[in-house]
Amino acid sequence: QSVFQIPLPARGHAAAAHPSLPQAVAFARRPGTFALVIDCFSGAVLHQLTPPAGRQFNGHGVYSDQGDLLMTSEVIAETAEGRIGLWDTKAYERIGEWASGGIGPHDLKRLADGRIVVANGGIQTDPNDRTKLNIPDMRPNLSLLSIAGQMVEQVELDPDLRQNSIRHLALLGDGVAFAMQWEGDPSIAVPQLGLWMPGRPAQVLSPPQDQSFAMQGYAGSIAATADRIALTSPKGGALMIFDAAGGYVATHRRADLSGVASNADGFIATDGQGAVWSCDDSGLATLNTGKTLWDNHLVRVAAG
Repeated sequence: QSVFQIPLPARGHAAAAHPSLPQAVAFARRPGTFALVIDCFSGAVLHQLTPPAGRQFNGHGVYSDQGDLLMTSEVIAETAEGRIGLWDTKAYERIGEWASGGIGPHDLKRLADGRIVVANGGIQTDPNDRTKLNIPDMRPNLSLLSIAGQMVEQVELDPDLRQNSIRHLALLGDGVAFAMQWEGDPSIAVPQLGLWMPGRPAQVLSPPQDQSFAMQGYAGSIAATADRIALTSPKGGALMIFDAAGGYVATHRRADLSGVASNADGFIATDGQGAVWSCDDSGLATLNTGKTLWDNHLVRVAAG
């Protein structure tokens, strides 16, 4: 059930949940210039963040393990060079930034040891109209940053997958599962799922051949439990489930499925027609329908 609604200055994208307080930060769709800090009990907007001049938010963020620092994915507007904005959460004041290690950072996740994994999507976009400017020369990567923001490790995809933009992340054990969006020839079947454990090469994982075009080259969101990974495609109208090793389990069909998050029973998914679904290996089951047409992502907020 919806417990409150908040008008946004423009279209939103994803959110970051505080590790211990009932707070979440809702981010603008990239490239954007607002982020709202929300009290998840009352629905009050506690703060509105604006990036510094020449910077744009890129849709995602993550808190430090104690919640005293918010890290936001950003770009230098004119070049799409990646930055991680740093915000002191006592008053949500900007205190600095780190280099993300690539072009067009999007999602970022905090590992259990406090280090940060950044999905640098590799796409340079026009700061005004989102036109993609460098598709032939893309070089997406996964970057691991220390708790002080220093580059620890970086991996790229094989050259023939360089147009597979690494977009979204889900924590999986001591590493991440990552979701990709293909910017190359649409007649070529490419994987949309990968796994990366720091210290090892990244793996890309394909479904069976009869499911190879089910996602139409586009993974919208990703979530993981201890033994399952869920990957959505609003373009393909599909949700794919894999096991934790990347083995294919099932495909479930629903138009415009995009948001997905894990829960105790498996996954919750949302679609652009107003439905909220529970999901496991066997299929989708309706939890609720309403007038709210759900957009890109669904974020789990834990009880404090």
